[in-house]
Amino acid sequence: MANLLPDPEPRTRHYTVISVDDHLIEPRDLFERRMPAALAERAPTVITDDNGDERWVYEDRSYSQMGLNAVAGRAKDEWSMEPARFDDMRRGCWDVEARITDMDIDGVWASLCFPSLIAGFAGTMFSKSHDPELGLACVKAWNDWHHEEWAGPYPERLIPLQLTWLGDPRLAAAEIYRNAERGFKAVSFPENPVDLGLPSVHLDHWDRFFAACEETETVVCLHNGSSSWTSIRCPRPPLELMTTLFSVNALAAAADWLWGGIPTRFPAMNIAFSEGGVGWVPMLIDRIDYVMTHSATGTSAWRDPHLSPTDALRRNFWFCTIDISSSMALRHHIGIDHIMIESDYPHADSTWPDTQAQLAAGFAGYPDDEIRKITWENAARLFRHPVPAELQLP
Repeated sequence: MANLLPDPEPRTRHYTVISVDDHLIEPRDLFERRMPAALAERAPTVITDDNGDERWVYEDRSYSQMGLNAVAGRAKDEWSMEPARFDDMRRGCWDVEARITDMDIDGVWASLCFPSLIAGFAGTMFSKSHDPELGLACVKAWNDWHHEEWAGPYPERLIPLQLTWLGDPRLAAAEIYRNAERGFKAVSFPENPVDLGLPSVHLDHWDRFFAACEETETVVCLHNGSSSWTSIRCPRPPLELMTTLFSVNALAAAADWLWGGIPTRFPAMNIAFSEGGVGWVPMLIDRIDYVMTHSATGTSAWRDPHLSPTDALRRNFWFCTIDISSSMALRHHIGIDHIMIESDYPHADSTWPDTQAQLAAGFAGYPDDEIRKITWENAARLFRHPVPAELQLP
């Protein structure tokens, strides 16, 4: 068992913060009582193996809890990629009551939480099921649990995010409508479906699903790594190389979705990028603007003569960052109304429990109105998540 550090003291709150990229660790009992009776015995379950490690078992595969997915509250010299038990984790990783306490310690008012392991960041594990009926039941059970036991009990503090069924866009659309009726504001979707052997966003395959998202104002969240693609070219790369290149994933996905015509086909749909930072956005904007006046002249597939690709990017795409880096000097070039903050709790990149202090240092000298946009106003508008007037800082 890992030695968890004592609870930190609550941090001084300088800002209202909505974190648009945090994670939860699915609890052992997530699928209990939520699966159809005929499928209940085949639902994902947690076992303890001969080494004492806890693993999720689903169909013919097993998945260990990766240590770096849940390091909040542990000393850095104990961080590792080794399998982790629930007892190795801070309780806020998987228990919602403890999560709210940890948010209060960190000064985070509201949070959007992605899955961590058994589901995949976008429900991809279930969509790979040998039995599609079982996989779809798992997606619905995960969403029911998120509604009933995670976001549902704390509607002011947790923004509900759903998984989708990637095996059939019609069924995926039906799940969007079902969940919109009970207050879900977002859906996690693979950044590059083709890397999962699925049809490209350039085709009309996903249009029924996208139309449902647009109609219900459901934000399509593209989390780095959700499609298992990486730009790493060398075998057996160090972890540092993979995490260094996170921004490349986001840039490639944004370019793909943009040139796939998603903003012109679905002009009211919002697409949010998670865990890629914002440093890549000015590079993409500049390159597209140059291409449109040079190599794309006369050959461009862009479908709207009245809207440039970069204006569409600033309208339909939203970006989040975990740190206030030098690229924030270009925040107005990026589009300051579309930049948001993440804390990434409980992953190794997380700023918990010092999110407030890191933001205070990064925002030194920034105008209050710009800080408000980035720390909470943009996220509140995108996810339709109001903040009580008495809590609105600065």
